Amino acid sequence: MSEILESSESQIDFIPKNLPQETQQLLIVDDDPTILNLLAEFLSRLGHQCRTATDGMEAISLLEQSPSTIVITDFLMPRMDGMELILNIKKFWPETDVIAITGYGRDFNYTDVIKAGACDFIQKPFYLDELEAKLNRIIRERGYRALLERLSVRDVLTDLYNRRFLDNKLEEEAQRATRQNYFLFLIILDLDNFKELNDTLGHQAGEHVLQRLAKVLGNSIRRNVDTPFRYGGDEFAVMIPQADTEQVNQIAERIRSNYLNEDIGKTSLSIGVSRFRRTNKELREDIDDFIRKADDSMYAAKKTGGNKVIFHEEIKKGEGS
Repeated sequence: MSEILESSESQIDFIPKNLPQETQQLLIVDDDPTILNLLAEFLSRLGHQCRTATDGMEAISLLEQSPSTIVITDFLMPRMDGMELILNIKKFWPETDVIAITGYGRDFNYTDVIKAGACDFIQKPFYLDELEAKLNRIIRERGYRALLERLSVRDVLTDLYNRRFLDNKLEEEAQRATRQNYFLFLIILDLDNFKELNDTLGHQAGEHVLQRLAKVLGNSIRRNVDTPFRYGGDEFAVMIPQADTEQVNQIAERIRSNYLNEDIGKTSLSIGVSRFRRTNKELREDIDDFIRKADDSMYAAKKTGGNKVIFHEEIKKGEGS
């Protein structure tokens, strides 16, 4: 322990004040109060939020209160050791990364620790700059994972959720709506005269229009309740749970009128709306039918001149389903 203190106390005064790294919620676990306080001070001065625990049991209790992004843990501790703590973290908080610290390499080797679920391993005595380097690497990797996850569900141009994410969310929400007995609606909308605008002004102008429409959607729906998506091309969708027909109509009309207020050439919106209905079919079949009805309604609006909202129930026989 003295080697850690000797190698670290001289470094603390030289920690840069504004490191270009994202603040993390850290949990430091060690039964030695001197090391615990040293690491907490050091990592706090790097700009991170730190909590401390003296063993694995206390760490689990703190994680249950609120998760941490990264846990830094010693191995030999009373009640619950580091290996058992890592196994619990990987089971119940899989998004949390772990750095393991031990002075007992003969009891726990690097391979065992990594197999248990830790991201990295430090053996005592160590320098604080080694811990900082390993921590920064993990933070970078967390950032890359978050970016890749975002790109997998977001449309790059509009930053709305994409078609893939819509399919997943519809299945989740349809199951919840059936279980809790509330209405679920889907709006599908398409830009009228968009091809003409694109051909006349160019694709860059067309992309700008799509971005403006995405903002209109965000400003026209119930925040943190309804979810907008880019369905594909110049088609967009909005999932609306826990609303009645009148509320959905108001939302759809607000989207249509707010877009018109943007005054973007001759463009307007054709909007179709459908309500999810559970039948004796497989859930996926009911969801596909749900989407098809909203799509049919949107095309019915477009065929009759565009710039209007049509509910699926309003389609005359022969025009839709």
